[in-house]
Amino acid sequence: MHGFKLLDRFKSTQVHALSPQDSNPCSRGKLSKCKFTNTGSVAQALLPCGLPTTELLEPSIDSYLKPIDYVESLAEIYRRLNTFSQTDKSLLCIEQFSILRGLGDPKLLRRCLCSARQYAIDVHSKVVLSAWLRFERREDEFIGVSSKDCSGYILECPMAALVSGYDPNSIYDHCQCGQDNLEAVDNQILMGNEGSSLEEDSDVSFCIGDELVHCVRFKIASLSSPFKAMLYGSFVESRRDKIDFSKIGISVKGMRAVQVYSRTGRVDLFCPEIVLELLSFANRFCCEELKCACDAYLASLVCGTEDALILIDHGLEERANLLVASCLQVFLRELPNSLYNHKVMSVFCNSEARERLAMLGHASFLLYYFLSQVAMEENMASSAAVMLLEGLEEFATEKWQKALALHQLGCVMLERKEYKGAQFYFEAAVEAGHVYSLAGVARTKYKQGQQYSAFRLMNSLIFKHKPVGWMYQERSLYGVGQEKMMDMNTATELDPTLSFPYKFRAVMKVEEKQIRAAITEIDKIIGFKLSPDCLELRAWFFIALEDFESALRDIRALLTLEPKYMMFHGRVSGDHLVELLSHRVRLWSLADCWMHLYERWSSVDDIGSLAVLHQMLSNDPAKSLLWFRQSLLLLRLNCQKAAMRCLRLARNHTSSVHERLIYEGWLLFDSGHREEALSRAEKSISIQRSFEAFFLMAYTLADTNLDPESSSTVIQLLEDALRCPSDGLRKGQALNNLGSIYVDCGKLDQAADCYKNALNIKHTRAHQGLARVYHIKNQRKAAFDEMTKLIEKAHYSASAYEKRSEYCDREKAKDDLKMATLLDPLRTYPYRYRAAVLMDDQKETEALEELTKAIAFKPELQMLHLRAAFYESMGDKTSALQDCEAALCLDQNHTDTLNLYNRTQDQATRSI
Repeated sequence: MHGFKLLDRFKSTQVHALSPQDSNPCSRGKLSKCKFTNTGSVAQALLPCGLPTTELLEPSIDSYLKPIDYVESLAEIYRRLNTFSQTDKSLLCIEQFSILRGLGDPKLLRRCLCSARQYAIDVHSKVVLSAWLRFERREDEFIGVSSKDCSGYILECPMAALVSGYDPNSIYDHCQCGQDNLEAVDNQILMGNEGSSLEEDSDVSFCIGDELVHCVRFKIASLSSPFKAMLYGSFVESRRDKIDFSKIGISVKGMRAVQVYSRTGRVDLFCPEIVLELLSFANRFCCEELKCACDAYLASLVCGTEDALILIDHGLEERANLLVASCLQVFLRELPNSLYNHKVMSVFCNSEARERLAMLGHASFLLYYFLSQVAMEENMASSAAVMLLEGLEEFATEKWQKALALHQLGCVMLERKEYKGAQFYFEAAVEAGHVYSLAGVARTKYKQGQQYSAFRLMNSLIFKHKPVGWMYQERSLYGVGQEKMMDMNTATELDPTLSFPYKFRAVMKVEEKQIRAAITEIDKIIGFKLSPDCLELRAWFFIALEDFESALRDIRALLTLEPKYMMFHGRVSGDHLVELLSHRVRLWSLADCWMHLYERWSSVDDIGSLAVLHQMLSNDPAKSLLWFRQSLLLLRLNCQKAAMRCLRLARNHTSSVHERLIYEGWLLFDSGHREEALSRAEKSISIQRSFEAFFLMAYTLADTNLDPESSSTVIQLLEDALRCPSDGLRKGQALNNLGSIYVDCGKLDQAADCYKNALNIKHTRAHQGLARVYHIKNQRKAAFDEMTKLIEKAHYSASAYEKRSEYCDREKAKDDLKMATLLDPLRTYPYRYRAAVLMDDQKETEALEELTKAIAFKPELQMLHLRAAFYESMGDKTSALQDCEAALCLDQNHTDTLNLYNRTQDQATRSI
């Protein structure tokens, strides 16, 4: 093995304890360090740190749980979900969330959080999970929306979260927040009526100083057992008409409020200060019903951070559970802003405050998990992240929780360059069972000058476990010469989604003065996995070539993903570099921008389209239509987080109600609220008929299995949309969608007309729909030719190659699918097709290997289902069941997998 040859080389290699990056002020973590290389004079002025070098590149350590075998972990989670009682599932869903974070599917993660909220019983868990779900939608970014505003569903409702109890079927129902309140009571009249009856039935008075508060003895006695004993027992007070309460600690107003409560059972008649007195009084005399009433009423008064900061101390002092929960709810629903309020942070990070929270059941692993994730997302190296993760570790009870907390502490310490502390936490995480943390141990050793030890550690890991891509990627950091490149290539072969090997090979080509080849290398991953760091690197290369137009395009596209991105190791803001490069390219007018947008959109150049939209928005940042267009592109590029941010900005910037309803509808649709999305679209149409409103309604209705009646409705809506004013870009999409519905209804001629009309206005993707029509008409040659046209026109064509494979013979299909995998290894159909062909040829082992190599880096539902079916046909029931369980962990309602799972279970049971 080449790993053993490499060990010998380290024995004569001097390793310095201090990495050169530690003393360099330019280093901020994007590409590790500044180092000049020779570039052209103009380019050098735009590259303040020169080009990166391979010796200083390194990948980040992922901050989430990363199982060695995802399939085994997913299957085990599913089995436990099936065996746990309903009331114990909530925290297990959070464990599922933690495991699935590595797959990077926001919808899958939201589904886990929804399930956790569904099975939550206690108020604390409901408060945390409702706030977490709200945060994931980033509703805090909406203009005119407060932290206590409700989305209309129990799932995220702040009031519903304060109700204890288990009702898993209700969370998707509408809450009561929007309904009319009960008629208000005239407090003055009520107080007057009570005052007029005091002299009639009062039979005991409480003296506070010089004043008397007249009460009804049996009503006061009914407040608690201590009062009953005092007023009717053997105490002297039972024989007195006047009882001295001067030293009890309650004011005259407070005692009068006690009297009113004893008659009415209400505390909402009083100001908060009096209710706080009542709360303290209730605790002193064990008046449980009074305490609950005060607790609930005060909880309802918490509307903002200032209220919460004032009231939470009272709640903790008086052990008022709902009040504390309501205060915490405000802090959590104000995230991430709460992180920057030192008073709020002291509630979570101060040891005494944390202990008081814990005594009331309001300090938990769940709470600190949510808080620490937000803090890490805001600033990985912040003190807040460290303190909150320490809280996470403190409240971790299960093994996986300890592993997660310790691993994330290691990641934060590594980011802070506190390498000894990072090593300590990573080693502790390994002891807790998280094997991936060994990569963190190796990295911290390397940072402390122990390169040989780091290499040996990763080498041992590879030999002990079934190797996966990240193992070879990590070992490559500590290798030298040809062995380093072999590890890089093996990492890409095992996991083509790892970006570091592409970046390393690209920078290595730059060092060899092959900048064009470097761009070709980095293009390989940008083509299927868009990320700011890869776009930044390519922009560096274009600047070195003095291709400033291409560099500007990449930086603009990058800024649509991360608007505050700092380039050149954190030294230069992306916006500033855009300004510098803008002086070296021809400026476009608004008409030019629309023309270029049309061209790039038509050629399926999504990155180019993003760049044009970014330029248009820099000139007119309040143009909601442009933010909306940007969100569509980002969704197409699988950048959902950035897409949702653009949608929120579109909603915030629009000045018309009907447009705002449309953008809110899309946001609701994305979070799974189809009915509410439809409602928004209908309201928008009732205000003003528009293309986007009809399109939203049609798209939402078409998102289910359409029956003939629903299909007719969708067709009518799309036709209505096409009658409304819009540009060719959107009308082309509507025609394309209309053609798809016609095909599903068997109306092929109408479908062909739609696709041809879309092509006439340069909606290039309509070639695919037209090819489908030809294929159904048994015109395979015409279908093949149509897809060939799309391949020739499209800037990124992996999906086109995949689709064309359906319209040609087996050998040509293999070639097309090979190309599709080369362009985008994340597309799963090619693996499934090749595996099915191999299975047909009775090459069972090769068929399993084809699926297994893809599942290793993308455990996807359809591939897991197909491999399970292969295992079943081969008689390997154990493996078939495990794959089914892993697939069902991703989607527990997948009918085909459920049927296969049940059938295999029956077969396994009968064979025993």
